[in-house]
Amino acid sequence: MSFKTADLLDDNESKLRDESVRVVTPMFHPYGGQSTFSGEIVTLKVFEDNSLVRAALAEDGEGKVLVIDGGGSLRCALVGDQLAILAHQKRWKGIVVYGCIRDSHDIGEIKIGVRALATHPLKSIKKGVGERDLPVSFGGVTFRPGDWIYVDDDGLVVSDQPLT
Repeated sequence: MSFKTADLLDDNESKLRDESVRVVTPMFHPYGGQSTFSGEIVTLKVFEDNSLVRAALAEDGEGKVLVIDGGGSLRCALVGDQLAILAHQKRWKGIVVYGCIRDSHDIGEIKIGVRALATHPLKSIKKGVGERDLPVSFGGVTFRPGDWIYVDDDGLVVSDQPLT
C-alpha cells in the first residue's frame, strides 16, 4: 500500500474530530531501511528489558507493527540489529519504540520500518518483565492492539480502523 500521512489526514478530516484518527507528537527518528510502513498494531509495555520484544518479534508479524512503550527511557536500547533482522524474517512491517535502539547503521540496511526516540549503545536487561496486548499511551496518543498505524517521513498516524 502506497500512502502519505498528510493525504490520509486530508481524506479523513472528520475522523480527526471524533478522535478515531490521531496524530502522534513529532518526537521519533527514522532508523530502518523502510521509511514508509503501516500495519495492525501489537503493543508491549516494558522498561529497560527487551525479553518480551524478542518473544513478540519471533512470532509471525505479517501485516503488523510492534509498538513498544519503553517508558521513554534513554538509558539502554530495546531493539538492536539482531531483533530487526528477526522482525524482517518474520515479516513484521515495522517497530515503533518509545525508547532507544542500537546498531542504527546496520538497522538502516534492513528493509523494515523502525522509529525510536534515540540511539544508545547499551543493551537492555533480560528478566522477562513487561506486559503485552494492552493500551499504551505516549506522544499524546493511546495505541490499542488492533488499531492501525501509518508511518512516513511526515509522521505517525493512528486509526481505529484501516484507512483508505
